[in-house]
Amino acid sequence: MSAAAEPRALAARALAAVVGGASRRGVAAEYTMLHDPRDRAFAAALLHEGARWWLRYAVALDGMLERPLRVPEVRALLVLGLVQLEVLRLPDYAAVAATVAATRALGRPRHAALVNALLRRWLRERAARCAALDADAVTRTAHPRWLIETLARDWPGDVEAVLAANNHAAPLWLRVNRRRGTRAELGARLAATGVAAAEPAALPDALVLAQSTEVTRLPGYAEGAFSVQDGAAQFAAPLLALADGLRVLDACAAPGGKSAHILETAAVELLALERDPARLPRLRQNLARLGLRCTVHAGDAAQPATWWDGRAFDRILLDAPCTATGIIRRQPDIKLHRRAADVAALVAEQRRLLAALWPLLRRGGRLVYATCSVLAAENREPVAAFLADHGDARPLPGPPGWRAAGAGAQNLPGESGMDGFYYAVLEKV
Repeated sequence: MSAAAEPRALAARALAAVVGGASRRGVAAEYTMLHDPRDRAFAAALLHEGARWWLRYAVALDGMLERPLRVPEVRALLVLGLVQLEVLRLPDYAAVAATVAATRALGRPRHAALVNALLRRWLRERAARCAALDADAVTRTAHPRWLIETLARDWPGDVEAVLAANNHAAPLWLRVNRRRGTRAELGARLAATGVAAAEPAALPDALVLAQSTEVTRLPGYAEGAFSVQDGAAQFAAPLLALADGLRVLDACAAPGGKSAHILETAAVELLALERDPARLPRLRQNLARLGLRCTVHAGDAAQPATWWDGRAFDRILLDAPCTATGIIRRQPDIKLHRRAADVAALVAEQRRLLAALWPLLRRGGRLVYATCSVLAAENREPVAAFLADHGDARPLPGPPGWRAAGAGAQNLPGESGMDGFYYAVLEKV
């Protein structure tokens, strides 16, 4: 197997699995067999861009085939060939030759001639074929039609900006562990190794790196000096208005980023609750790396009778399950896996969680409802319904500068360099 073929073959297998329903993160373990970190980074980039642009280039490929190609990994490899040519802008000859070689690395040598012929045909016809793809919003933006239509209804003046932001790389945000140092100290350590980072004024614990990198190699990672967390998610802890001694519930805690930020902010009594027991080991590992402790428990937040001890909470964070349509730029496989029919079930769960957790909050306390969604059905609508049913709930301001969205506040993908995120801060009066 040639050095150039190996990462392409692995990425093709992984992409075929993702298109078949696997999570992108779940198949990334395949890259560990690549010894060169540059090969691992390239394979990861191929998979990310392949998932991001599948809805465009799979259609382009099908338009050049006389009959369907029923070998998933070869179909994925061809899409990655088009991605190399049109998205990564690799030299034509190198991209075609290495992709053809990867058919042999996949154990599909009989398909080498087909892969070569299709990629070379694309190079001859690319202008006309790109124009045809651009004529339809689905293949122009590589988003499912249901999502395009929903965004157009919810954000009519911003739909094109949201779709464009989803197809661009997200910056790497860090959150300084203030229990192990300051932002200035970590920034200086990064600068000493040639890593440039900006300090956003609105988020005192945040650093934004000028270039993405493998975070485990950054100074301070092993000793828990920082976590990776997008700026939008870093507003959750400040919105809780934390103080020492408060009793706090993180109701949907895994993988633990917001739980950690809560513990870094104040000396609170925190219960980190997670419904899926399989996610608890990672949550505990993340807290341990940062030198943080709290009570971690498996339980369904919507069924307090199975885990609640009867003592009211001063603060509750409900980072609710959602479509994750605000983080597509980081998890492009959302475009392939999420369906319009999923929204109703998620909304029902969000409303169930709000109703179940509100009685657990003491009078004068606050609940922060959060999603990484940009859909009105998951954000302003369930919050409006909740407020209509609960006269003892009063909305408070969300993050400064965010756009109003009913009783809450919304950031759209890419705004201020952050992910799409929604917050509603509710005080019990």
